Amino acid sequence: MARILIGFASMSGNTEEMADLIKERLEEDHKIHMDELEEIEPGFLMDFDAVILGSYTWNDGDLPYEVEDFYEDLEDIDLTGKGIAVFGSGDTSYPQFCEAVHTFEERLTAVGGERMTGAWKVDMHPDNEEDIEHLQRFTAEIMEHLGHLIQLK
Repeated sequence: MARILIGFASMSGNTEEMADLIKERLEEDHKIHMDELEEIEPGFLMDFDAVILGSYTWNDGDLPYEVEDFYEDLEDIDLTGKGIAVFGSGDTSYPQFCEAVHTFEERLTAVGGERMTGAWKVDMHPDNEEDIEHLQRFTAEIMEHLGHLIQLK
């Protein structure tokens, strides 16, 4: 059983809904701690086997203001040996669709995190068959990665 942190930033509730769906799929087999990113100190990530972060994208590709300090402070931690995954909601009418997701993924891998799966991105909120299929792949790949991670311990 792996310890997983799910952190998220959500303005309209869409990214929080995504976090809830991820938690529902993983909590039967793993110990989950879920909270808003603005409530989490980056050093807390060290207490987990895997870190799954989600964020909406503000304006034209920006991180939400409430996670800017968290993002900057990620530079000071070492996630070597920890699985990472990212997710988020956005609006395809903007040229930088879900750019905050890419920004977080780049930072998490730059500090040593090992990608467990590709990002899960949705246009506005996860309400169609394609979004749910992507969620299933996203969580299945995380489960597979965590299975390997647990065997190595």
